[in-house]
This record gives sequence, C-alpha cells and structure tokens, in this order.
Amino acid sequence: MTTQDVLNLAAEANVGLVRFEYCDFSGVARCKAVHASQLAHKLIEGVGLTRAQMSINLLERIVHIDGMEPVGEIRLVPDLNTFSVLPWAPGSASVLCDQLDHNREDWGACPRSLLKRVVKRAADLGIRVEAAFENEYYLARFVDGEFAPFDAPGHAPVYSPIGHDHNAAVMQETIESLKAQNLTVEAAINEYGPGQQEISVRHAGALQAADNQMKFRDAVRGVALKHTLIASFAPKPYPDEIGSGAHIHFSIWDAAGEKNLLVDDNADRGLSVLGRNFIAGVAHHLPALVALTAPSYNSYRRLQPAMWASATTAWGFDNKEAALRVVSPYFQREQQTYNIEFKTSDASSNPYISLAGLISCGLFGIEQALQPGAPSEHDPSRLSLEELDRGKVRQLPRTMGQALDELEKNDHLRDAMGDFLFRSYLAVKRSEQLSFDAADAAFEIRSHFYKF
Repeated sequence: MTTQDVLNLAAEANVGLVRFEYCDFSGVARCKAVHASQLAHKLIEGVGLTRAQMSINLLERIVHIDGMEPVGEIRLVPDLNTFSVLPWAPGSASVLCDQLDHNREDWGACPRSLLKRVVKRAADLGIRVEAAFENEYYLARFVDGEFAPFDAPGHAPVYSPIGHDHNAAVMQETIESLKAQNLTVEAAINEYGPGQQEISVRHAGALQAADNQMKFRDAVRGVALKHTLIASFAPKPYPDEIGSGAHIHFSIWDAAGEKNLLVDDNADRGLSVLGRNFIAGVAHHLPALVALTAPSYNSYRRLQPAMWASATTAWGFDNKEAALRVVSPYFQREQQTYNIEFKTSDASSNPYISLAGLISCGLFGIEQALQPGAPSEHDPSRLSLEELDRGKVRQLPRTMGQALDELEKNDHLRDAMGDFLFRSYLAVKRSEQLSFDAADAAFEIRSHFYKF
C-alpha cells in the first residue's frame, strides 16, 4: 500500500483521526492519534514519542530505566500495509507502527523490530514461520462496581446454540469488524466460562500474525463497548472460573511457502525431525520463555494442572495438558493443516515479543539439533517419575517472579532480544511483580481485567 492509497482510503471513509498504534512491554496497546489534515506528512515522518513511554508499566507508573529517561524522542513510523478503517469507531482508523530513531533505525527497544529480526534469522535458515493467535476472552457488564459476566440465565452450556443465540448480535458484528480489517475468521464459539468466547482466525506469516493479534483485540473490545459490554482478555479475570488463553498455532515452511517442514510421512505420526528439533528448543527454554508468552501476574493463576493450559514443559500428540500439542491434521489436507499448538500463551503478552521468543527458541533447537523427550501420552500430572524423566518434563514457574528469575539468567533470550530491550522489559515486568506481590487479589483482578 502506498501513502496515496492510505490517503484515499481515509478520505473515502471520512476518517478524522488515525491512531498510530504500538504495544508496550506490559502487553497494553497504546496509540497517538493524528488528524486527517496532518496525515500526508505524518505517514512519512512518523509521530514523536518520548523514550520514557516504553518504561510505563501496567499500573501506569514510570519505571526508571537507563536510556529511557524523559529526554529525547523516537518516532512511531507506520507500516502502511496495516492501515485499517475501524468499523466500530466512526471517523477513526489505525495503523501499526515500528519505533525508530531519527535515522529510521531500531532504537533498541522496538518489539516489532525484534520480531522482524527473528523472522529474518529464520529466513536465513530457509524457514518461514506461519502462526495464528487463538483467543479466548470474557464479555461482561460493569454493574454496581463489579464485572458481571454477560451470560444466558443459568449459564449457557459450552459449545451450545443457547450460548450462540445469547451473544449473536455482538459476535456477528465482531466478525464483520475483523473481516473489514482483512482477518479471516475460521471459527467462533461460546466457551466454558460464563460469558467466555473464542474466535479463531487464519494463520499468516509471523509478523502479520502479531499485527493481526493487535487488530483482533482492538476489534473485540471496540465492538463490545458499542453493546455496553466489557471484553476482557485477562488470563484469569475470574479467579474461580476457567482461564483465557491466546494459544499460538504455528507451522514451519520452506522459504517458498510450499512445503510444510513439520511433515514427514515416514516419521512417527508424521512429525519430522525438524519439527522435533523445534519442539525441543522451545521446551528447553520454556521456563524462561513463559515470562514473554504468559507474562502478567494474573497469568500464573491459569498455568496450573488440570487447566488445559499446561504447568509443565511436556509435549505430545493431541495432548490438551501439554505445553506443545502436535495437532492432528485434517483428512486430505494433511500438508496444509499439520501444526503445533503452543498453549502456555495468553493475551497479556506483547505479541511481537511473545512470537519472537517462541520462534527464536525453536530455531535454537534446530541449530543445535536438539531432541525432545518422549511425547506425553497422558496428562503430565498422572505420569510416573520414570515417564516424566523419559519425556524431559519439568515444572514451569508457578509465579511471575519465578518466571522473571528464569528469564534473567537465560542467555539465549538475552542475546535474541538485545541487551537494551531485555533489561528494559525485565525492569518493567519486575516492577509489576513487586507491586502485585504487595497487594491483594482484588487489586490484581481489577488491574488486569480491562488492560488487554
């Protein structure tokens, strides 16, 4: 898309304000809006942003980080191909941005630039990663100071016509808004929790998949608000109900995007050596990786046994309690549909950092020719010590603090992220952990419910 294409689309839709959007280290979508009269030059020069903006944590507190003082500016430079008119917000559009310095170089703490580097690293190995975030979320109303689930009387049964009828209007409008932003919706269901929904969108190249996740969350929240509803992507918005994940489905392809490299018809259940290497790399680094993919304080209420979210590094074939589930392909579409589901992921993550970390760890496994342990054929919590050892199954961190401890000592992720981004991310997340450690559960839930 060219600058003129964007200007034409904005004019045709009577757009007054364009949101130059990015995602911070806490996983919160942020933006600065530009009036349409200024759009022609702002699409070229970008929008100014203080360096300190990336040091703001989930609680809107500025964290002191060397190199992120309130001195100096960077630019939000738009990727024109991500421009979207927003159906739920009349006169509004958005465009996703890189954070660059005055010379159009990554200033060292741009999550989108990080993912671009990792994508290039994969390309140098002849690999293209396709991915999609599979989101669960809750719909609620704010009543008498509480978030009351938007549910059918007596709680709609999971996967039921009752549930679909109850939220049909908001769901149909949500789907149309996603389609208007060029996301392909594959499935939409009512989930287990009261007012809980799930929408699956089609996979794309890694960078576009992360961009799609940003657009997805915006659309769901925006449409819900039109219906006087709150959409929460928090991992565990109701402590006593089932959690919400943003599982990452991914596959690895040759450079031309023609051959699915996960597939080997002669291998056990069709999983190639390369696929096993990738799984092994992710599993090896998973105790640290969850600090990027399930990064909020609230995330660790979900990463528990019997939650179908995984509390261990186990992998397996169609094992819903494994961190990495090899998904059984569809009949006569085996090549196209063979993929892996990464379950220790939720929507409190920055999708660019999350996906970059996942891919980088998988590439590590390929480069080192790592072999995973034996696949878990049962719920890992029911395996014997011998079976756990054979599968190389380890316990995942049980708290945000433990996950950050693992990340802090992980040299691979430090190198992949770059020192500045790595230490800045750690500083912001550590400040959140300490704040929530000192607070009660009600403060935690209230602070997470509507930030993602």
